[in-house]
Amino acid sequence: MNSPTTSTPLHSTGTTRPATALTLIALATFLSMSVWFSASFVVPQLQDLWNLSGGQSSLLTIAVQLGFVVGALALAASGLADALPGRRLMCLGALTAATMNLVLLWAPGFTVAVLLRALTGACLAAVYPPALKEVSSWFRTGRGTALGVMIGALTLGSAIPQLIKATGGLDWRVVIIATSVLTAAGGLATLLLRNSGPYPFPKSTFHLRAALRASRNRRVVLANIGYAGHMWELYAMWAWIGTFLAGLHGFADRPNGARLAALAAFGCIGVGAVGCLVGGRISDRYGRARSALISLVCSGSAVVVLAFVRTLPLPLVLVVAAFWGFWVIADSAQFSAMVTESVDQRFVGSAVSLQLGVGYVTTAVTIYLVPVLADAASWTPALLVLALGPLAGTAALIGYLRSPAPSA
Repeated sequence: MNSPTTSTPLHSTGTTRPATALTLIALATFLSMSVWFSASFVVPQLQDLWNLSGGQSSLLTIAVQLGFVVGALALAASGLADALPGRRLMCLGALTAATMNLVLLWAPGFTVAVLLRALTGACLAAVYPPALKEVSSWFRTGRGTALGVMIGALTLGSAIPQLIKATGGLDWRVVIIATSVLTAAGGLATLLLRNSGPYPFPKSTFHLRAALRASRNRRVVLANIGYAGHMWELYAMWAWIGTFLAGLHGFADRPNGARLAALAAFGCIGVGAVGCLVGGRISDRYGRARSALISLVCSGSAVVVLAFVRTLPLPLVLVVAAFWGFWVIADSAQFSAMVTESVDQRFVGSAVSLQLGVGYVTTAVTIYLVPVLADAASWTPALLVLALGPLAGTAALIGYLRSPAPSA
């Protein structure tokens, strides 16, 4: 079933209402994940400070992605994702991530910095997957919209670096300190949430073989393939849209073009927050898979069009880029919702962690590949490569829709 319903109305648990819980979890996640976004500020300045090559600079960003993968898989394999309350994991993960990020101030060079960025990503794996599970425990009806709200907040967070770049930027030390404080505050904010929602997932002792068997459910496998296709384009778009725009006629030939391009990139990424809400509403009305399918078709089509219109007048290119940014993230919450509703409910936390681990591995590939293709050839093949993700995801979701729904 794509859009679950329940005859039991949503209600509060204790003194907390679902809307209040959603606000707290979204805020805590947004603050906690700010150390992830700090790499967008830090890398350019560290490149000058330590004379880093382009490949080394990319590794500082990719290290966070791969660290997150290792952390997510470790959470799944250890069973902590299902054994401990999500809010406690979020608090612990945020505080340790803030510490790892702060230690970067004393890093002597590239090697230590890469290790610290990887450890930061691993700690954040204890924030994001548990947050998805916590939100899901508060909503059955409306779960897609609720997850869309949370991921929409994260989308705005990922756009903030472009906004600050447009104003002239900040010293990297200030950024590291500020994001560490924000992340620690996000972890502490989870303590305001005293309990899980009225639809908790069953607690269980973790057995790796059983969890993997649960994740081999056909619908879960297809949802994970769809998610990997979505992630193939998402983070590469977020990482390189500013660079792409800065090279366009209308920006590259203006004295303040870099700042204007950064402001445009902020808009192209930030509009995805609205896309998350729209995707969530479509999901709750027409089903998770259908909503994700619409998003993949729209985002995949947009990146193909963008590959061939990049030399046309700037306003037209910006419209296409903003359309891409709207739909590229609109389906993210729905893949998580599909897994929470299709997997054995005893292993929801582990299944979501495994899904995210698979997805973030793919992000490392395209974050590295896109600038290489753009430099070696042009932006046209670099963008067309990103369209392969939505294509694979679309095929997986068609298979998902044709698969029989699990019996109630």
